[in-house]
Amino acid sequence: MKIQKILKRLLQLHPKSEPSTLDRIKRLLKDLNSPESKISNLIQVVGTNSKHSLIVSAREIFETAGYTCNLNISPSLRKFNERYYFSGKYISDDELYDLLTEVELVNNNKSISFHEIITAAWILHASRKIAAINIMEAGALFRLDSSNVFQKNICSVIMPIGIDHLDFLKKGTIDEIVYEKCSHLLNNSKIFVSEQKNNVLEKIKKNIANNSSKKFIFGKDYIYKKKNNGFLYKDKLGKINLPLPNLLGDFQISNVSTAIVVARNLDQFKIDESHIKKAIIKIRSEARLQNITQGKLRKYVSENNQIIVDGAHNPLAASAINKYLKTLNKEKKIYLVLGMMLTKQHKEFIQVLKGTVNSLIALDIPNQTNFIEKEELSKIAKSCGIPSKTENSIEDALKNISNEDKNAIIFFTGSFYFASEILDLNN
Repeated sequence: MKIQKILKRLLQLHPKSEPSTLDRIKRLLKDLNSPESKISNLIQVVGTNSKHSLIVSAREIFETAGYTCNLNISPSLRKFNERYYFSGKYISDDELYDLLTEVELVNNNKSISFHEIITAAWILHASRKIAAINIMEAGALFRLDSSNVFQKNICSVIMPIGIDHLDFLKKGTIDEIVYEKCSHLLNNSKIFVSEQKNNVLEKIKKNIANNSSKKFIFGKDYIYKKKNNGFLYKDKLGKINLPLPNLLGDFQISNVSTAIVVARNLDQFKIDESHIKKAIIKIRSEARLQNITQGKLRKYVSENNQIIVDGAHNPLAASAINKYLKTLNKEKKIYLVLGMMLTKQHKEFIQVLKGTVNSLIALDIPNQTNFIEKEELSKIAKSCGIPSKTENSIEDALKNISNEDKNAIIFFTGSFYFASEILDLNN
């Protein structure tokens, strides 16, 4: 409760009318004695999708090889502490409270955004909790994001880029998004570019063309090929035959391959084939095509109903999960249960799934205010040609689907806030 109180106070420190800028967090970091200058072996991760999958995959590889990792991840799903991972464990409630209190006092009620002040807090703690590797996820964009306050890193990683976070942009074009995410990556380092759509890849290459960092680009410097029971990974250091990762969806092989190329091509670390093979079969990731096989929600459905939860919330992510859904048992109907935030591309997201899902149930997202109302979401689904209705709760959606079809696949998606509520209910 005391952590929630301080988080609520921190949310009040930034008037919405103030423009995006790095000035506020740089001022706070200076008042904190510049902890960002004390962080070494920094990996910065940008992109629209799959940043979390890349980060947890890389963590597993490095930790399996005996290296400690500090991670900064957002959003958190069930507990704010999930954003703060230090040398093998999440920060404790007491440590988090003390840390946030310290940073709040130093800030002294000056204007600063919530994202900026919690990022400054992570940087401060990471500077004290020395680890072999620090991995930091950029926020919505990067150029003016609070993660862009460092003078050096060991690499930047560009994960798949697509249209999202239009409320942060002037034009909302893919060119603008690529520019915001890629044009200000650090020089004199390394840049790893994950698998991208062809037109996006060309825009990324153009944006980083004058960056002095050494580039590793999917398709040119590393590739993968799926096999029956695993996949072949290949880069300039050689080939490795690997088992499938502990993540659902073929697109995760691409994300894991990017983690592998990063780990193998950073000279500071010694990562061998055995580390990678052991690591990828124990990757831990919630709300990314997560099967709910046990827990409280199972009581609302039959034993033959499959429940899957994913936080996808933009058209690019919808394309990835759509490919996965098409691999499932074609004899089973797929019921899509959807909750989305107001600022997302609702119609574009739903249209991707047309022809794959049999019907849609729209829900409001519990404990949120800025969601699209279920009636409007259902109306959009119908305009896309998908049978749709609304329900009053997650539990009601589960019960009604199971009553109608005890063999159905029930797929929850549309928002990490929505996924968080589902996972909380299942505990």
